[in-house]
Amino acid sequence: MALRWIVCLLLLLCADARADRPATGGPASREPVASVRVAFDRDGVTATRVHGLADKATGRKLSADDPVRIASISKLVTTLGVMRLVEAGKLELDADASDLLGWRLRNPAFPQAPITLRLLLSHRSSLTDAAGYWQTPLGGQLRDIVEDPRAWDTRHAPGTYFRYTNLNFPLVAQIMERATGERFDQLMERLVLQPLGIHGCFNWDRCDAATAARAVVLYDADGKPVKDDNHGRKPDCPVTPAADGSCDLSPWRAGDNGALFSPQGGLRISANGLARIGRLLLGNGSIDGRRLLKPASVQAMITPQWRYRAGNGLTYEEDTGDADAGFFCRYGLAVQTLATPVPGCRDDPFGDGVARIGHSGSAYGLQAGLWVDRNSGTGVVWFATGMPDERTGGKSAFSAVEEALAH
Repeated sequence: MALRWIVCLLLLLCADARADRPATGGPASREPVASVRVAFDRDGVTATRVHGLADKATGRKLSADDPVRIASISKLVTTLGVMRLVEAGKLELDADASDLLGWRLRNPAFPQAPITLRLLLSHRSSLTDAAGYWQTPLGGQLRDIVEDPRAWDTRHAPGTYFRYTNLNFPLVAQIMERATGERFDQLMERLVLQPLGIHGCFNWDRCDAATAARAVVLYDADGKPVKDDNHGRKPDCPVTPAADGSCDLSPWRAGDNGALFSPQGGLRISANGLARIGRLLLGNGSIDGRRLLKPASVQAMITPQWRYRAGNGLTYEEDTGDADAGFFCRYGLAVQTLATPVPGCRDDPFGDGVARIGHSGSAYGLQAGLWVDRNSGTGVVWFATGMPDERTGGKSAFSAVEEALAH
């Protein structure tokens, strides 16, 4: 009899334990479909943690070498290309973007205030995402979006206010194309990805078949595929198709549509590839004995152009469902600085007060980060798929999942 009661008690305790444990696979659990964390220093990768599936349909496990759409971390990588063109004398950070684009870029409420490349890169251009930014189809003109009055913040002049705006970066890409005559994705391959030995691409056109076959499928919080469910091959069209549904890239012209290859978020890159970007930042523009950028160019990127104080900018991204204040508090040229010691700032997923630099990413159920501590010479890359639009559950403005991946 005593043994019977002990068995019953153990069964009850196990049932209680199961009830307290988050369910896996359900939308309420917030458990990622997949996650990876890669730690590194100046010399290479020091630790790797990988969990889950890159493709649920086939049961393919995630690898740290699998390419994923890394969302807004793409902006930091795009800016590496910009700085290479600045060093080559093809671009100037403080030049009027109107001259670089070949048409007038002005906030209609502040027509005399120039908008520079520096302001575009640091989200102080006074543009907004209210008129869209990625919908411009093949054969369309990005200029049509900025002529929509909704594209502008008419209360704040350029240079006076921080508003995280994806539209800035298609304009940056268009400037890069016009300065070089090269298509943005091909230009980024030549300037950044190939010199760093990274098998990646902006959208899928420049990735080889073997790389595309390892694509990480992005899932929403309900576990439904929402991006890059390509069944082991490249998509039929790597860009937003033309109005008639066609996808002929041959008529492409430099300076028409910088949104085509998603410079704001469309980079497909592996966690190990992204660690090489982090090591470049740790090396002041040099990695494995090869210099890509001058130290002064890296310093220009990481130096905050904007620091939060009450009334001088928004500390969250309006374009997503994630409106948790205190996420952005210091921002340079597509480089975010964490752990800002100012009331209202909640930008420290590590919880240690260290001022790391890098960038975050969040789109299509992915949450990601690239962060380096230049003082200690260490860094970390992470991403998780199957996440909600909002960064929930954390002690900071980051999600609880990201805070766990930070350590």
